[in-house]
Amino acid sequence: MFDVIIVGGGAAGFYAAIHIAEANPAFKIAILERGKEVLTKVKVSGGGRCNVTHAEFDPNELVKNYPRGEKELRGPFHTYCSGDTIAFFDKRGITLKIEEDGRMFPESNTSQTIVDCFTSEAERLGIKLLRNSSVVAIETVQKSEESPLDGWMIASIQKKYYAKKLLVTTGSNPKIWKLLEKLGHTIVPPVPSLFTFNIKDDRIDGIPGVSAYASVEVLEKTLPSKVTINLKSKVASKALLVSEGPLLITHWGMSGPAILKLSAWGARMLNDWNYRFKIKVNWLPEYEEEGMLQLLLQIKGVEAKKTVLRTNAVAIPKRLWVHLVKASDISEEVKWADVTKIQLQQLAKELTAGEYQVDGKSTFKEEFVTAGGVDLKEINFKTYESKIVTNLFFAGEVINVDAITGGFNFQNAWTSGYISAQAIAAKKISS
Repeated sequence: MFDVIIVGGGAAGFYAAIHIAEANPAFKIAILERGKEVLTKVKVSGGGRCNVTHAEFDPNELVKNYPRGEKELRGPFHTYCSGDTIAFFDKRGITLKIEEDGRMFPESNTSQTIVDCFTSEAERLGIKLLRNSSVVAIETVQKSEESPLDGWMIASIQKKYYAKKLLVTTGSNPKIWKLLEKLGHTIVPPVPSLFTFNIKDDRIDGIPGVSAYASVEVLEKTLPSKVTINLKSKVASKALLVSEGPLLITHWGMSGPAILKLSAWGARMLNDWNYRFKIKVNWLPEYEEEGMLQLLLQIKGVEAKKTVLRTNAVAIPKRLWVHLVKASDISEEVKWADVTKIQLQQLAKELTAGEYQVDGKSTFKEEFVTAGGVDLKEINFKTYESKIVTNLFFAGEVINVDAITGGFNFQNAWTSGYISAQAIAAKKISS
């Protein structure tokens, strides 16, 4: 029997447990974790370095990194934001460092620092950690011969537990979502977010690891081949989503922040399209196609005696330049003096408006994130308590909140964990 049971031994669960115990030391608290290990996602995040949060300290700007939850998180971030996270770890002897792109990591450069912090704090505060405790039932109960209290019965594969309050921090767990549906909650169906694009194209084949700052647009879904289109009525492709940032060419296609942002903001639309669509890539976002053509014509006059292939006239990686020159039907021997305007027009298009066919997706490293979960309309964001069932609270990705890459998903875990903890610790519990 416990005052509070937390289902889920991840980032949000531990963060909440620590804050509940500090705010109300008399509470008996347990964390139920389905696996042998706790904090597994924390351990692998950021390539094993743990991208703890992001150096964005304005709540109104911070919320712009959340495709689902932007409106709802504004209030919570005004209560508990990135600076509070930094202070939490600093108080426990862990200094965070800011990298150029704003991501924040422990100075130790290892996620084990964060894992050890949470587990040692849980031990210090007397929080009971119950591993191998996959939850199979969650029910509200009233005090009786069967139940020792008013509150919750949580059955794991091992035994039954009773608690006055319940906090669910299980992330994207379909089994738990089904149990929450039985309690009356609406679950927004999950779809993948934060994924890379699978692209087979000669222009990027054989150059994995090449990175460039680019602008990327999602244009349209790819229609099945059996569908015919009346060309007279076909409208020009229109950008449905736009992103800008570093783009990484991989063995299977494209990745990097520019792509991951599109995958997050377009998660539902791209899922509906079965991940078959076209994108337009501008490898030099400061130029448009016509401006690039004029630049190439100027270079033609200056570098007349050099071959186009070996000149690398613009600020993109050499290997990418070679591939795009070849894709513009310009052979290795052609000099700038001999290149035609038609060829330069094609090269200008490849540099600023090349279209690529996406056929599928791949998971981004180990950081699998989904869009979906408990409907946000059913949660009180001042406390993270359910509007459907009293004394049921949520934190982390179990609700329909997700973010782009950069430490933002963890900040959601810390903020929701802290606010739910304060509400749980403050609320009087009848025995």
